[in-house]
Amino acid sequence: MTFLGPRQRQENRPLATPMDASKRAFERYALGAWLGGLLGSALLPTAQAASPSQNSGGSNNSAGLDAWPTKPIRLIVPFAPGGGNDTVARAVSERLSTALGQRVVVDNKGGAGGVLGAELAAHAEPDGHTLFLGGVGSLAINPATREKSSYDPIKDFAPISLLAVAPLVVAVHPSLGVNSMAELLKLAKESGQSIAYASNGVGSSSHLATELFCSMAGIQMTHIPYKGLSPALADLLAGQVKLMFSSSVAILPHLTTGRLKGLATTGSKRSALFPDLPTIAQAGWSGYKASSWYGILAPAGTPTKIVERINVAIESFLSKDDFKSTLVADGAEVAGGRPEQFAAFIHEELERMKVLVKKIHLQID
Repeated sequence: MTFLGPRQRQENRPLATPMDASKRAFERYALGAWLGGLLGSALLPTAQAASPSQNSGGSNNSAGLDAWPTKPIRLIVPFAPGGGNDTVARAVSERLSTALGQRVVVDNKGGAGGVLGAELAAHAEPDGHTLFLGGVGSLAINPATREKSSYDPIKDFAPISLLAVAPLVVAVHPSLGVNSMAELLKLAKESGQSIAYASNGVGSSSHLATELFCSMAGIQMTHIPYKGLSPALADLLAGQVKLMFSSSVAILPHLTTGRLKGLATTGSKRSALFPDLPTIAQAGWSGYKASSWYGILAPAGTPTKIVERINVAIESFLSKDDFKSTLVADGAEVAGGRPEQFAAFIHEELERMKVLVKKIHLQID
């Protein structure tokens, strides 16, 4: 047998024809396609399992949702401990902990009239482990009165449940000499002197509730803003100011003793605490309502299944007598309802505040 060297093999190889080249190209293509299909089919299940759903945002991960909650849930309250919001939040957290089988921890984040807590909640991870106790201040008044807001009350939150509504009481000093809203209106129009009214501060619910009445009644009164309820109430009791739209609980003892006189309440129906007082709407200003309110929300993007579970859990204890008594003690009344109803309520309140704020030219920097 004769062995040929490389040069000799090259020289003795038959010349390749165009047909041969085409055949070899086709064979290489076919082999590559076969191998690609084989490997692709073997890897496809793994790739599909690793790829998240394009439109779920994590909400279709049923295994993860079934396991929720996997750690304690934080309930952000945008005010310091000790107030009415804090009392309600702790009552909610206790009952939610039992209903969900996981601790719900109240986290007070006061500051800037509720803005700091709302901002923190709005930008939290939407995994169902952060909730927010929002109210008329954080979700309607602050966004309506601030030109630049660090959060959007509509786009940045997923409403879960409206907990309660707390009407204000129109309280006057006896020296003002009026016994009804009609007499107050007559005095404001005929006395030639502007009645001085107190509020918890510029942009507070008491301030805007009073201005809404003035706007509907066609009168003007002089606003005296205070840094909180306590100093405002002290001057009202002393007769330094003559009128205030005040929270129910704070004013109740003074109405009972006669040091102050109640004229009406600001809700859409009569208050359980003051059944003898008409609402402002019943007193002649149809459509008037300006209550404080608060509810539970989550950051936008929280899975719908989690929102529904929390809503069902809240609804299970809202009507219980022990929880209702907690609200009544704070001057509030149970609301409740579906997430979409709460969302519509927030939108309505925000739009009403925007109209009023624009009308009275109120802007808070």
